[in-house]
Amino acid sequence: MKYKSLEDIEAAKLLISHPGQTLIDTIEAKNISQTELASRMGRPIKTINEIIQGKTAITPETAIQLERVLGISAEFWIEREQNYRLELAEIAETETLLEKSQWLQNFPLSGMKKLGWIDYSKNEIIEQFNAILSFFSVSSVDAYHSHYEIEEVKVAYRMLNTGDKNKHNVNAWLRKGEIQAYELPNVEFDATKFKSALNGIKTIMANHPDDYFIQLQNLCLQAGVKVVHTPCLPKTRLHGSTRWINNMALIQLSNQYQRNDIFWFTFFHEAGHILKHGKKDVFVEGLQYTADGQIKEDEANKFAVKYTFSEKEEGALYQKIINEVDKVKFINQYAKEINTHPATIIGRLAKKGKIHDSIGWSHGFYKKVDLSK
Repeated sequence: MKYKSLEDIEAAKLLISHPGQTLIDTIEAKNISQTELASRMGRPIKTINEIIQGKTAITPETAIQLERVLGISAEFWIEREQNYRLELAEIAETETLLEKSQWLQNFPLSGMKKLGWIDYSKNEIIEQFNAILSFFSVSSVDAYHSHYEIEEVKVAYRMLNTGDKNKHNVNAWLRKGEIQAYELPNVEFDATKFKSALNGIKTIMANHPDDYFIQLQNLCLQAGVKVVHTPCLPKTRLHGSTRWINNMALIQLSNQYQRNDIFWFTFFHEAGHILKHGKKDVFVEGLQYTADGQIKEDEANKFAVKYTFSEKEEGALYQKIINEVDKVKFINQYAKEINTHPATIIGRLAKKGKIHDSIGWSHGFYKKVDLSK
């Protein structure tokens, strides 16, 4: 939109002219009265007068009649009318957005711009509105609330509330995940292929190569599951999300803690939601769940435990490690034996208070994963 401020609007209102003004100038130049024009067009004088006053729009039928009577093309009159109506709409829209400027404060605009989610050249209200509304793919503030209230109900179905999370930031994070998902090819979901792919993904987890995320994304995509990484915005602290969009399975990871064992546990947790729960379910890790929702969270946790470091493997570890002098070395060897990463074992033991978490860093088991590059 070309109008940016109240000053622009006031100037536009002084300069704007409706097609009726062009019509009166034309018939005066041709020395034709309104009465004669009405007669030649076969229209009531009242209609012609209302067009000249800007009270009635020039319709395609009227434009054709004006072409025949005045010799000026119907396309000219239609375009003149359209341009006038568009300008009126832009003025009205600009006024509406300026009145609702406080709504923009719901979003971390500078943060979203820094991440490349939105773009605006100047810190002008209208540019910021255009950027944020385009990002959410909605036409107005009212449309945003209407659409995302429905989405929030889906998210909240198995959740108590967003706690201290800014719901607009949560919406923005989820929306970015959608945009990233649409950029990936569409492959029909195949549960058998996806479950089979998880064994290969476990090997990727165990080895943690530099291109682990690309390998993860490709293996999942072959089974019809889209995996994307979306950095967190302020006041969200979301770990991940699982949902179905237009019959498209989507796992969205934030890498909130930037630690390999947590990253992989989160992935397998979300994979559990995909395989064990329905397409209508929406899961957002980092929000508080209802009792019903927590049951499914627990199921997904058990699924992740199975693939990262199972309870059976954990029990065997306790029996074997007792007599080991170099327990850290043993954990490293045991991780290779069960095809997992030692950080996963260290993280589990630390969480249960068996060892101190610092061991994971001091011995190089924990890796700080950076997916922003």
